[in-house]
Amino acid sequence: MSLDHRLTPEHEELRRTVEAFAHEVIAPAIGDYYERHAFPYEIVREMGKMGLFGLPFPEEHGGMGGDFLALCLAIEEIARVDSSLAVTLEAGVSLGAMPILRFGTEEQRRQWLPRLCAGEMLAAFGLTEPDCGSDAGGLRTTAVRDGEEWVINGTKSFITNSGTDITGLVTVAAVTGRAEDGAPRISTLLVPVPTPGLTIAPPYSKVGWNCSDTHELSFSDVRVPSANLLGEEGRGYAQFLSLLDEGRIAISALATGLAQGCLDESLRYAAARIAFGRPIGANQAIQFKLADMDARAHTARLAWRDAASRMLAGEPFKKQAAIAKLHSSDVAVTNAREATQIHGGYGFMNEYPVARMWRDAKILEIGEGTSEVQRMLIARELGLAALG
Repeated sequence: MSLDHRLTPEHEELRRTVEAFAHEVIAPAIGDYYERHAFPYEIVREMGKMGLFGLPFPEEHGGMGGDFLALCLAIEEIARVDSSLAVTLEAGVSLGAMPILRFGTEEQRRQWLPRLCAGEMLAAFGLTEPDCGSDAGGLRTTAVRDGEEWVINGTKSFITNSGTDITGLVTVAAVTGRAEDGAPRISTLLVPVPTPGLTIAPPYSKVGWNCSDTHELSFSDVRVPSANLLGEEGRGYAQFLSLLDEGRIAISALATGLAQGCLDESLRYAAARIAFGRPIGANQAIQFKLADMDARAHTARLAWRDAASRMLAGEPFKKQAAIAKLHSSDVAVTNAREATQIHGGYGFMNEYPVARMWRDAKILEIGEGTSEVQRMLIARELGLAALG
């Protein structure tokens, strides 16, 4: 495969378009939404009109006919100014709509994808549970056949895009039986919102991502038609593992965007802030911090683009996705800390973007698989698991 990760003219045009949108539309308004913990419907609507939610989907399903790289480029550029909107896009596409494209029937695609691609509706993916995070094999939510219906019971935690006014669908991972060895047979089911028996808890009070919508979901004898099974029964585990591999690339792009945004803000501040008669950017100590921040963001970008290019080429990319997720999330946390330090007392004030970035960064080492899980995956791909 080629090691040239320079963008095509089409991808570069998209990147520049989203970059301009992020700085002209998102950046001036997002601070107010963030302080109010409010979901930015108006901005999401504009993102939908731009076609961002439909970037990697075929035109026949209402998409833009682009690819996964295009989606990640958009996510990175948005994350340079705000992570809440970036993860709204990432989760809405990678976890919300993509399962339907990959595993759904033609009828399911026709029913759901046009509105999801237009950003008129959001879909959520219900995987994590109160007692089951990285150990997806420990799911307790169940779905039992009753005639021509599935009956779902259980609870899901930390579900993004699950309680907005435009949320129309939740894909739920549930145990639908047991294999001969007792292992759970996991399937995924499409649950429209609202559906009787589905309860959406109040939003979480979070450290960061304050404009992102996150709720706990409870399912009490929720009934959906048998036709709402997504893909083959018992294949849900394999389905969401493949989606999580791709999602790690998208989250890596988000983390890279946050790291780059920290550098952007710090460069501006270092040039404008005068201390002891000169800009603080004239001090070598600050220059070295900025140089390191640039180097970290650059290598994180190369990592996620490498994983994305392998994925698009149909090559194995599991290890590269885990490396990108591990490295970029560490880079985001480090750059956010350094940006806050450069800003001094102002970095502790929420009116400055770096304060939001500092609060938003930590979750990147947790969501879509913790840093420890990424190391486990990398070690497994190195063949070390066979030694145990």
